[in-house]
Amino acid sequence: MLKSRKYQQPDFLNTILTQANYEKWLNGRAVAHCRRDRARDNTTACNEAYKTAIHRAVLHSGGHDHYTGELLNWSLAGQYNNAESKADGRRYKASLALLPSIDHVGDGLGEADFRLCAWRTNDAKNDLTHDEFVALCRRVVAYHDRGGRTDDLASQQQAQR
Repeated sequence: MLKSRKYQQPDFLNTILTQANYEKWLNGRAVAHCRRDRARDNTTACNEAYKTAIHRAVLHSGGHDHYTGELLNWSLAGQYNNAESKADGRRYKASLALLPSIDHVGDGLGEADFRLCAWRTNDAKNDLTHDEFVALCRRVVAYHDRGGRTDDLASQQQAQR
């Protein structure tokens, strides 16, 4: 009989990561986010709550980016190399576009609540709320669909207010 684990990796990761590698990744993400949030004066941030919330986000994701629906590249989990990043810059970052990344639902000052997304998505979203990010994406698409024309942009912005 298999031993039940508190943070059992989801089935979609069974052929990609070992249980030990999943737990190492999960712990690393929890520690990093907890440390960052404590530095932002979140006195209630604790590794165990963060680990639980991140694991819940992974399970909920089914392995996909919460915002784009793209399948994340879990073989990249735990593979980030700071020296390579400094040496190769944009090329290195682009190669990790679908790296599983943890996004705060709020501002990181409250209870642990996360969504899973690609590193590229998380980088683009930055500190925007979900609604702000979606609104920005809609503006980008609308502008692109107009062929990059700004001629009627002011009237459209006025109508949105």
